Order: sequence, then structure tokens, then C-alpha cells
Amino acid sequence: MEIRSISTLASAALSAALIGAAITLFVLRDQPRREPVTISHAADTPLSARAVGPVSYADAVQRASPAVVNIYTTRLVRQRVHPLLQDPMIRRFFGEGAIIPKQRLARIENSLGSAVIVSPDGYLLTNNHVIAEADEIFASMADGNALPAKLVGSDPDSDIAVLKIGASDLPAITFGSSDTLAVGDVVLAIGNPFGVGKAVTMGIVSATGRSDLGINTFEDFIQTDAAINPGNSGGALVNARGELVGINTAIFSKTGASIGIGFAIPAKLAEGVMQQIITHGRAVRGWLGIRVQDVTTELAESMGLDASNGGVLIAGTLEKGPADRAGVEPGDFVTAIDGVAVRDARHLLNLIARHAPGTALKLEALRGNQTIAIDALAGERPAILDQ
Repeated sequence: MEIRSISTLASAALSAALIGAAITLFVLRDQPRREPVTISHAADTPLSARAVGPVSYADAVQRASPAVVNIYTTRLVRQRVHPLLQDPMIRRFFGEGAIIPKQRLARIENSLGSAVIVSPDGYLLTNNHVIAEADEIFASMADGNALPAKLVGSDPDSDIAVLKIGASDLPAITFGSSDTLAVGDVVLAIGNPFGVGKAVTMGIVSATGRSDLGINTFEDFIQTDAAINPGNSGGALVNARGELVGINTAIFSKTGASIGIGFAIPAKLAEGVMQQIITHGRAVRGWLGIRVQDVTTELAESMGLDASNGGVLIAGTLEKGPADRAGVEPGDFVTAIDGVAVRDARHLLNLIARHAPGTALKLEALRGNQTIAIDALAGERPAILDQ
């Protein structure tokens, strides 16, 4: 599957956006509830590479590379027949075979990508766009065997998909802390670029928290200059210890090839969506039922607000929604949730959505000249809002 490419990085303020859960794809509607998959987490210790800088990253690659597999998909594409060729007179005159050759009515499309083994019993993490609409999915293992993979579930709004293969004692990757990544940290991208086979590229973290790119509904990307090319989608972005910190997802390019601007979904976000898909068959996100507005300099001056450190203005609340019941009012200026400073409307959406329905949230806000704290209970977005 070719990696997603975007042609512009223009940011636009998110106004009057309804905060909450996004449309969820139900892949296994009748699937029984499963227990969360057990994955390996690394100890949260500083990278020695920041102080010294290793001569080689071979050890990190040896730890992470066995857990990255190649993904191949096939899809039967049925071609449309021009309406004119359906005319009985035309078909009778020229003959059925001459007008609509049977072999041209359908064709097989092949695509490629990558995935990460997250548990020894065969769960794989990849991008939704790698396997979207696929009829068959195969995982090419390190020993060269191609194993059929079953789609457990996917979430188009975060571009995450979970696969399962029938194997055991697999080399699962260790999850690192994507929250502690700093600009300048060394990262390695592992995947299957252009289908040539597993390959590793090196770069640094160029930025964190990238959003408003128009790629996914929920965006909190790690930006890197490690070369990411078609076929790398769904592969691993690892730190200097070989721990997973991101899932390679998209590039900014006018040619389709890497120009040093790549984006990866943070491992923490990917893990949360993955566990929900495994246990519930779908992604379940928190929701408050509020409309929000980013605060421009002009708006801040007119309302006497200090928005230099971020913050979001409440433009409205859904009647009897979670925020309305908690006492949130239009005009409230939200500065933090559970002690985490709110940068902008997109950031607020991500902060709320990462909590499960039923989670207690504490909003810090300004109402007039007073600083207030509001206790709210996250709900789950009603199905009617998914239209």
C-alpha cells in the first residue's frame, strides 16, 4: 500500500467543532469481548544517547527489526462497463465477447505495507490505510513464510488497524514512551519501502504534537526526517534503544518520495486504540458534547483573555450532554484538563478522546475574571452524531 502523502501543511483553526468520539468502524460486530493483550513496556529512563551518542545503532535495530513484518494485500476490483456498451443493439451487432471481454470485468490489485508484532501470540499493529478494503492480507515473516492475517478491527479516524496471525512465540516489540520524546532525539524507521524488503533509515524527531494536517480525525503526530517511503506505512519508529515510539503513517511530498518530512502516530495513542479494538472490537472514546473555538489575538484582546499559553473558548454545549450537566457554559475559557495545559481545539479533542467513557475529568477554566474548576464525567458519543 502506498504511504499517504499530503501536499500542504497549512493549518486552520478548528471552530465550532463538536468534541467527542469519531466514527468507529465495526469490523467484527459479533466478536466476543476479549481481554487486553499483554505487551512489553520499557522502563522510563533517559536515553544515554542524548548525552553521549552511540557510534552505531545496530543493537537497537537487532532488538526491534525482528518484530517488524511486511504486509501484502490483494483486492478484487470490478471495472465499470460504459452504459453504451450495455445497449442490446450494440452488443448484438459486435458480439458479447468483442464488446465486454470477460477478463476485463475484474482485476486483482496488490498493495504492500508493514506491521509491528506487539505480542508473542500473533497480534500485529499497522495502519488502517494499509489494509483498507483488502480481500486477503498476508504477513511475510522474517523466515520468509507468508502467513494469512485476520483483521481484528480498525479505526479509520486514527488510522490504526489490528491484525492476528496464527503463530506463537513471536518476537514482540517493546513499547517505549512516546510522551518523553524530545525534538532532536534519534529515531529509526523500520519497514518495507517500495517492497524491496526490510530496511532501516535514521533521523531525528523534528517536532511533536503535529496536528491540523488533514490526515486523520485524531492527529498528534511525531514529525521526523528519517526517510519514510511507500511501503513503510504501518512500520515501526523506534528510539535509540530499539523501543517502539511510533507507527510510520504519512509523508509530506510533492513527488511521493521522502523529502525528510514524515509523520508517525505516537505509540501511546496507537496502543490505546489497539487495546480497545482487541477488547471491544472498536475504538471507544470519551466525549463531552461541547463546541469550541480557537482564540485569535483579536478575540483574546476583545474578551480580555491571555491566550499566549494556549486555551480554548467554549462556543456552546449540547443540551443535557456531559458538559452541560457538569455546568460548563458558553464563554468559558478552558486552559487545562486533568492538569494538562490545552494548546488548541485539536489538542482538547485529543485529550478528551483518549479517556474512556465514564472517566472523571477536571476542567480548569476562566469564567469572567474568576478561575474555576469543573468536574465532568466523560460520555460516549451518541450514534446519531456519527452521521
